[in-house]
Amino acid sequence: MNNLFENKEEVFNSCISGFHIYEIEKPYLLSYISDSLCTMLGYGKEELADSAYETLIHISDKKIYSDFINDLSKKEHSLSTEYRLIKKDGAVIYVKDTSTSKKLPNGKIIGYSTLTDITDLKSKNESLSFFNENMSLGFIKYTCEKKPRITYINEHLLKMLRIPKAWNNEKNSMSMYMDNIYLMIPIEKREKFAKFLEKAKAQSSPISGETSVLRCDGTIARLYGWVAKCKNENGEEEFQSVCMDVTERYNAEKESEAKKYLKALTDVYDTVFEYDLSAHTVKCLYAEKSGTFKNFVDIPMQANEATEKWIESSVVETDRSNVREFFNDFFEQKNIENSHKLPQIKYLARSSDGNVKAYTAVFLKIDSHISLFCCRCIPEHNENVSLRNENLSLKNINENMQELVMRFTDGIAAFEIMGDSVTPLYASANVCEFFGFTNEELLNMMKKTTSIKEFVSRSDVDYEEFIDLLENGEAEFTYCDVNTQSVKRIKAICSQKSPSGTSPRYVMLYKLNENTKESIADLSGDQSVSIRTFGYFDVFIGERPINFRNKKSKELLALLVDRRGGYVSSDEAISFLWEDEPSNSVTLARYRKVALRLKNTLEEYGISDIVESIDGKRRIVPNLVRCDLYDYLSGKEEYSQIFKGSYLTNYSWGETTLGELMNKILY
Repeated sequence: MNNLFENKEEVFNSCISGFHIYEIEKPYLLSYISDSLCTMLGYGKEELADSAYETLIHISDKKIYSDFINDLSKKEHSLSTEYRLIKKDGAVIYVKDTSTSKKLPNGKIIGYSTLTDITDLKSKNESLSFFNENMSLGFIKYTCEKKPRITYINEHLLKMLRIPKAWNNEKNSMSMYMDNIYLMIPIEKREKFAKFLEKAKAQSSPISGETSVLRCDGTIARLYGWVAKCKNENGEEEFQSVCMDVTERYNAEKESEAKKYLKALTDVYDTVFEYDLSAHTVKCLYAEKSGTFKNFVDIPMQANEATEKWIESSVVETDRSNVREFFNDFFEQKNIENSHKLPQIKYLARSSDGNVKAYTAVFLKIDSHISLFCCRCIPEHNENVSLRNENLSLKNINENMQELVMRFTDGIAAFEIMGDSVTPLYASANVCEFFGFTNEELLNMMKKTTSIKEFVSRSDVDYEEFIDLLENGEAEFTYCDVNTQSVKRIKAICSQKSPSGTSPRYVMLYKLNENTKESIADLSGDQSVSIRTFGYFDVFIGERPINFRNKKSKELLALLVDRRGGYVSSDEAISFLWEDEPSNSVTLARYRKVALRLKNTLEEYGISDIVESIDGKRRIVPNLVRCDLYDYLSGKEEYSQIFKGSYLTNYSWGETTLGELMNKILY
C-alpha cells in the first residue's frame, strides 16, 4: 500500500485518464498536467502550461464549461459534465469531465479533474439524440449552401421517401439526392422551400412548417417538421430537420376541402368537369341537368378525345373553332399560366333535350395539374335582375350568383350565419387572406361558431360594412394589395338569407375596374385643399369633395387635422379610432391598413404631401391646407364668426376640442 502512494506520480500520469489540476478562476491555468492529458490532446506539457485550459474548449461548448466552473466554485463538491475539446491537430473529441473542488488554506479554490474520452459513445446525431432510430420520426442533416448537400438521413426518413437501401445491388439509391436536397421537392414547391430555409438560417431558434416531397416511386408525400440552423462537430453551419409523415391527414383534409369547394360550385354551375393534365384525363364531377353527362360521373376519359367528341356532337358549327382554340390554349397552358384573369368562354350548344342554348364556362385552376371546367346555361330572363331585390326567389338568386361568378377574380366563400354568429363552410385560399386567416385557422373555425364581429376583426372589412353586405346583398370593400402596396376595390355579392335563416350563404368577390380611380391631375379649376371641421368633417379639392372609400381612413385624417400639425403615434391613433379596444398586434395591423388606405387615397388625388409620416408617426402639414378650424383660431376678425357651435359631428372624440371652442366664445 505504501508503495502505491509512493508511486502516485505514475498513477496520475498513466492510470487516471486526462488528469489535471487547475485554479478555479480565470484564466483557469493548469497547475498540474499529467502525461495522459498530453496524450489525449496531442500537446506537450510546456504548451499546455502556457495556455488557459478554456482555450481548448469548442466554441459552442464554452458556456457549458463556464456554468460548470461556476457551480464548482460555490462549495467543495464533485460534479460531472460533457463537452468538446479541440486537439492540437484540429480534431474534435467529446469528453466527460469529473471534477472535485477543494478550498486551499490561502482561500484559493482548485479543481482536481479527470477526463474520459466518450467520442465513440456519441452517435452521429448527438445534437438531436432524443430523436433516435427507435422513434418514428425522420431526421436529416444538410449543408447551408445554395444547393444544400445531404450529410445524413435516418432510416425512418428513408422509409417515408420509399427509398430502398440498395438500387440494383449497386450504389445506394439515396445518392441521387445527396448532392442537392431540392431534388426531393416538387418543382413548383422549390421556391417556397428555399425561402423557408432562408428564414431558418436567419433565425436563432427552430421554425416549423409543412411541405410536399417526392418519394422515390414518383408519388407525393406530405411532411411536417422543424428546421434549425446548428453547428456540426467541426464548427460548420448546417441545417438539421426533424419531420413526421402527415400525408394521410393532408390528403383527408384536401379531399374534404375539395368536396366543400365542389358543393359551392354546384350551387353556381350546371356541370363541373375535372381535367388532369398529368394523366391527360377528364371526368365529370357534377351534372345537374344533363342526362348525358350523368352517365359519366367520376369516370375518367382521355381528355383530348372526349373534348373533341363533345365539341363535334354538341357545340354549334359556328362556335366550334373558338371552343377548340379555347381548349387548345388550356392544354398548352396558355390561358392559365401566369394569368390573373380566369379563362372564360361563351358558346352555343345543343342541350340534352335537343334545344340549342347559350352557355358560358370557365376554367378554375386547382393546382399545377388539376383544373375544373365549369359551365352553365345562361338564364334567359333574369340577366339584369339585382341580388338586392326583396322579391327574388332563392332560385333567381342562385341564377344571379351564377352570372356574377363568371366575373369574379378574387375568390369564393360560403358561410352559415345564425343570428350574430358565423360558421365558415368553405373559402378559397385568397379569400382566407382577405379575411385575415390562414388555411389552418379557417379549418379550425369550420368546426365551431364564431361571432361575426370576431370573424371580421382581422380583415380589411369593417364590421359595419360586413353587416351591410349581409343585409343588402352587395357591398364594396377596400382591399390592401400587399404585393403592390396599393389599395384596390373589391365588389362582394352575397346570396340572400333563406326564410328559415339556416341555409348557407355564398359570397363572391371580384375586383372593380381600376380605371375608375380619380386623380387630382384630372380635375380642372381650383386645386387647393380645403378642410371643413365645423359640422361634418369633409375635405375638398377646390369645390369638389374627396371620396373616402373607407370610413376609418377619413377619421384618421380628421384626427390629424384636430391635432393642428402635431404628430400622432400609432398607439394614440388606435385609442381614438377604436376607443373600446386595446392597442395590440391585431389593432396595430388594422391601423397600418387604415394608414395605407389614407396614403393611397391622398396619392390618387395628388395631395399626399399634406400628411407627413416619420417613424410611424403622422401629422397634417397646416400650411398646405385651408381649414376653418385653423382660420378661426388665427384670431383674424374676418373668421371670428364662422364657428356656430358644432365641430366634427362625425366623431365623438371631437368633443374635447369642441369644449375648448365653446370656452373661447364664453370667455
